[in-house]
Amino acid sequence: MEEEEKMKKNNNNKKQKHQHPNDHQASKLLESSDFLFKPCSEVKGLRFGGQFITKSFTIRQARTLELLKLLSLPPPTNQNNNNNKPRNSKFLVPFSSTLAFIPTNFTILAYHAWHTLTLGLGTKKSKVVLFVFEREVMKKKVEEIWPLEISLGEVNKKLIRGLKGFEMARFKFRKGCVTFYVYAVRQVGGLGFSNVEDLRIILQSVVSLNEFLDHTAVLAMPKQKSIKSSFSHPVGMAH
Repeated sequence: MEEEEKMKKNNNNKKQKHQHPNDHQASKLLESSDFLFKPCSEVKGLRFGGQFITKSFTIRQARTLELLKLLSLPPPTNQNNNNNKPRNSKFLVPFSSTLAFIPTNFTILAYHAWHTLTLGLGTKKSKVVLFVFEREVMKKKVEEIWPLEISLGEVNKKLIRGLKGFEMARFKFRKGCVTFYVYAVRQVGGLGFSNVEDLRIILQSVVSLNEFLDHTAVLAMPKQKSIKSSFSHPVGMAH
């Protein structure tokens, strides 16, 4: 009997280890506005584990419609049409103070090739990075100096550590083969986060997403050649 009880306890511990902490803290996170901001030099960056080769894979800035499709949000509608206007008007306006980076087509193919060459040992998990700035003016200034495309290994150094005079709050979510890194960005010494509504919508959307499957397989389809197609196509997510 004692051995059976020990086995049950060990199995329960193993199950708890596999549960990502974000799944438990998501509801509390979305209800709170007291996010933990740290200087850019101290905030946690992207993690790679032992898959160092993935640092050479590239991500690119996403267009607004690509971001909305990725988050499973409806596209912008004509605000002049007051008929059937949804309650949450935020969905009508793109996230003008958010910069998103998604995997390039090369990266998707590279992940697939690396997974094949390593006989299934290499990771196929892609990374998506979102920066939610407190104000649109801040985002535009940073957008002028940030590259349109960058390798994953340079993100920590050039995009996070290289941003002087700002501090960030970091959120990480694993959704199947896609890991989301969301950074709220404000000036050093700021109080609260004035763009908290946009941040909450983005976090809520990420939490609500279904697990992404192997979206690299979508590239094999003749009519699905781009990352935006793979993210929006039903094959890309588990339903």
